[in-house]
Amino acid sequence: MRLDPIERPATIVGKIAYWMTARRLGKVITPMKVIYARFPALFRHAYQQLQIVDKAITLDPVISLLVRTWPAMINECAFCVDIAKAAALHQHVALEKLEALPSYRTSPLYDARERAALAYVEEATRYKRVGDATFAELRRHFDERAIVEITWLNALENYYNLLNLPLGIEADGLCALAAKRAA
Repeated sequence: MRLDPIERPATIVGKIAYWMTARRLGKVITPMKVIYARFPALFRHAYQQLQIVDKAITLDPVISLLVRTWPAMINECAFCVDIAKAAALHQHVALEKLEALPSYRTSPLYDARERAALAYVEEATRYKRVGDATFAELRRHFDERAIVEITWLNALENYYNLLNLPLGIEADGLCALAAKRAA
Protein backbone atom coordinates (compact mmCIF):
# COMPACT_ATOMS: atom_id res chain seq x y z
CA MET A 1 0.00 0.00 0.00
CA ARG A 2 1.36 3.36 -0.99
CA LEU A 3 -0.33 5.52 1.66
CA ASP A 4 -0.74 4.62 5.31
CA PRO A 5 -4.32 4.04 6.47
CA ILE A 6 -5.83 6.72 8.69
CA GLU A 7 -7.33 4.88 11.65
CA ARG A 8 -9.08 7.90 13.18
CA PRO A 9 -10.83 10.21 10.70
CA ALA A 10 -10.69 13.93 11.39
CA THR A 11 -14.31 14.72 10.53
CA ILE A 12 -17.60 13.71 12.14
CA VAL A 13 -18.78 12.45 8.75
CA GLY A 14 -15.70 10.22 8.61
CA LYS A 15 -16.33 8.89 12.11
CA ILE A 16 -19.93 8.05 11.21
CA ALA A 17 -18.83 6.43 7.92
CA TYR A 18 -16.24 4.30 9.72
CA TRP A 19 -18.85 3.17 12.25
CA MET A 20 -21.45 2.38 9.56
CA THR A 21 -18.95 0.46 7.46
CA ALA A 22 -17.68 -1.58 10.41
CA ARG A 23 -21.26 -2.40 11.34
CA ARG A 24 -22.20 -3.43 7.80
CA LEU A 25 -19.03 -5.27 6.77
CA GLY A 26 -17.37 -6.24 10.04
CA LYS A 27 -14.49 -3.78 9.66
CA VAL A 28 -13.58 -0.40 8.25
CA ILE A 29 -12.44 -1.02 4.70
CA THR A 30 -8.98 0.05 3.58
CA PRO A 31 -10.17 2.37 0.76
CA MET A 32 -12.09 4.34 3.37
CA LYS A 33 -8.96 4.70 5.52
CA VAL A 34 -6.62 5.49 2.64
CA ILE A 35 -8.78 7.50 0.21
CA TYR A 36 -11.93 8.85 1.82
CA ALA A 37 -10.31 9.92 5.10
CA ARG A 38 -7.94 12.13 3.07
CA PHE A 39 -10.72 13.50 0.85
CA PRO A 40 -13.82 13.64 3.09
CA ALA A 41 -16.14 14.95 0.37
CA LEU A 42 -15.97 11.43 -1.09
CA PHE A 43 -17.75 9.92 1.94
CA ARG A 44 -21.06 11.42 0.77
CA HIS A 45 -20.32 10.48 -2.85
CA ALA A 46 -19.62 6.84 -1.89
CA TYR A 47 -22.74 6.70 0.26
CA GLN A 48 -24.88 8.00 -2.60
CA GLN A 49 -23.40 5.44 -4.99
CA LEU A 50 -24.09 2.65 -2.52
CA GLN A 51 -27.68 3.83 -2.13
CA ILE A 52 -28.13 3.69 -5.90
CA VAL A 53 -26.67 0.18 -6.08
CA ASP A 54 -28.77 -1.03 -3.14
CA LYS A 55 -32.07 0.75 -3.81
CA ALA A 56 -32.36 2.11 -7.34
CA ILE A 57 -30.90 -0.63 -9.54
CA THR A 58 -33.72 -2.75 -10.93
CA LEU A 59 -31.55 -5.46 -12.50
CA ASP A 60 -31.69 -8.97 -11.17
CA PRO A 61 -29.36 -8.90 -8.12
CA VAL A 62 -27.24 -11.77 -9.45
CA ILE A 63 -26.66 -10.01 -12.78
CA SER A 64 -25.85 -6.81 -10.89
CA LEU A 65 -23.27 -8.66 -8.81
CA LEU A 66 -21.76 -10.40 -11.86
CA VAL A 67 -21.40 -7.20 -13.90
CA ARG A 68 -19.66 -5.53 -10.93
CA THR A 69 -17.34 -8.45 -10.26
CA TRP A 70 -16.16 -9.30 -13.78
CA PRO A 71 -14.51 -5.89 -14.43
CA ALA A 72 -12.76 -6.16 -11.04
CA MET A 73 -11.38 -9.54 -12.09
CA ILE A 74 -10.33 -8.24 -15.50
CA ASN A 75 -8.58 -5.28 -13.86
CA GLU A 76 -7.11 -7.52 -11.13
CA CYS A 77 -8.51 -5.42 -8.29
CA ALA A 78 -8.13 -7.81 -5.35
CA PHE A 79 -10.04 -5.54 -2.97
CA CYS A 80 -13.04 -5.31 -5.29
CA VAL A 81 -13.10 -9.07 -5.93
CA ASP A 82 -12.94 -9.67 -2.17
CA ILE A 83 -15.84 -7.32 -1.42
CA ALA A 84 -17.84 -8.86 -4.30
CA LYS A 85 -17.37 -12.33 -2.81
CA ALA A 86 -18.50 -11.00 0.57
CA ALA A 87 -21.59 -9.54 -1.14
CA ALA A 88 -22.24 -12.89 -2.82
CA LEU A 89 -22.22 -14.64 0.53
CA HIS A 90 -24.55 -12.00 1.95
CA GLN A 91 -26.93 -12.44 -1.02
CA HIS A 92 -26.67 -16.25 -0.89
CA VAL A 93 -25.08 -16.45 -4.34
CA ALA A 94 -22.73 -19.41 -4.75
CA LEU A 95 -19.10 -18.28 -4.83
CA GLU A 96 -18.60 -20.88 -7.56
CA LYS A 97 -20.52 -18.59 -9.91
CA LEU A 98 -18.14 -15.68 -9.26
CA GLU A 99 -15.05 -17.86 -9.43
CA ALA A 100 -16.13 -19.23 -12.82
CA LEU A 101 -16.42 -15.76 -14.39
CA PRO A 102 -13.28 -16.16 -16.53
CA SER A 103 -15.06 -19.02 -18.33
CA TYR A 104 -18.53 -17.41 -18.52
CA ARG A 105 -18.74 -17.99 -22.29
CA THR A 106 -18.70 -21.78 -21.93
CA SER A 107 -19.66 -22.49 -18.32
CA PRO A 108 -23.12 -24.00 -17.77
CA LEU A 109 -23.41 -21.76 -14.68
CA TYR A 110 -24.41 -18.80 -16.86
CA ASP A 111 -27.49 -18.24 -18.97
CA ALA A 112 -27.73 -16.24 -22.21
CA ARG A 113 -28.73 -13.02 -20.40
CA GLU A 114 -25.77 -13.22 -18.06
CA ARG A 115 -23.40 -14.00 -20.94
CA ALA A 116 -24.67 -10.98 -22.91
CA ALA A 117 -24.18 -8.66 -19.93
CA LEU A 118 -20.74 -10.08 -19.14
CA ALA A 119 -19.55 -9.82 -22.75
CA TYR A 120 -20.71 -6.21 -22.82
CA VAL A 121 -18.92 -5.20 -19.62
CA GLU A 122 -15.82 -7.12 -20.63
CA GLU A 123 -15.58 -5.35 -23.97
CA ALA A 124 -16.31 -1.95 -22.40
CA THR A 125 -13.72 -2.53 -19.66
CA ARG A 126 -11.00 -3.72 -22.01
CA TYR A 127 -11.57 -1.34 -24.95
CA LYS A 128 -13.84 1.47 -23.63
CA ARG A 129 -16.15 0.78 -26.56
CA VAL A 130 -18.34 -2.12 -27.62
CA GLY A 131 -18.98 -3.53 -31.05
CA ASP A 132 -22.36 -3.55 -32.74
CA ALA A 133 -22.73 -7.33 -32.37
CA THR A 134 -22.04 -7.19 -28.63
CA PHE A 135 -24.55 -4.38 -28.17
CA ALA A 136 -27.17 -6.13 -30.31
CA GLU A 137 -26.85 -9.27 -28.17
CA LEU A 138 -27.20 -7.18 -25.00
CA ARG A 139 -30.27 -5.46 -26.45
CA ARG A 140 -31.87 -8.86 -27.20
CA HIS A 141 -31.93 -9.57 -23.47
CA PHE A 142 -32.33 -6.21 -21.75
CA ASP A 143 -34.49 -3.11 -22.05
CA GLU A 144 -32.98 0.36 -22.30
CA ARG A 145 -33.16 1.03 -18.54
CA ALA A 146 -31.31 -2.23 -17.80
CA ILE A 147 -28.67 -1.43 -20.43
CA VAL A 148 -28.02 1.92 -18.77
CA GLU A 149 -27.86 0.25 -15.35
CA ILE A 150 -25.35 -2.34 -16.62
CA THR A 151 -23.28 0.44 -18.22
CA TRP A 152 -23.35 2.52 -15.03
CA LEU A 153 -22.44 -0.43 -12.79
CA ASN A 154 -19.51 -1.23 -15.07
CA ALA A 155 -18.33 2.38 -15.03
CA LEU A 156 -18.67 2.48 -11.24
CA GLU A 157 -16.63 -0.70 -10.84
CA ASN A 158 -13.91 0.59 -13.14
CA TYR A 159 -13.89 3.84 -11.10
CA TYR A 160 -13.35 1.89 -7.87
CA ASN A 161 -10.63 -0.19 -9.53
CA LEU A 162 -8.87 3.00 -10.63
CA LEU A 163 -8.91 4.26 -7.05
CA ASN A 164 -7.61 1.05 -5.48
CA LEU A 165 -5.04 -0.25 -7.95
CA PRO A 166 -2.73 2.79 -8.25
CA LEU A 167 -2.68 3.14 -4.46
CA GLY A 168 -1.83 -0.53 -3.96
CA ILE A 169 -4.98 -1.33 -1.98
CA GLU A 170 -5.31 -5.10 -1.68
CA ALA A 171 -8.00 -7.48 -0.40
CA ASP A 172 -9.31 -6.80 3.10
CA GLY A 173 -10.41 -10.31 4.05
CA LEU A 174 -14.07 -9.30 3.70
CA CYS A 175 -15.11 -12.62 2.16
CA ALA A 176 -13.69 -14.48 5.17
CA LEU A 177 -15.47 -12.08 7.54
CA ALA A 178 -18.75 -12.56 5.67
CA ALA A 179 -18.35 -16.34 5.83
CA LYS A 180 -17.81 -16.16 9.61
CA ARG A 181 -20.79 -13.88 10.05
CA ALA A 182 -22.99 -16.20 7.97
CA ALA A 183 -21.97 -19.28 9.99
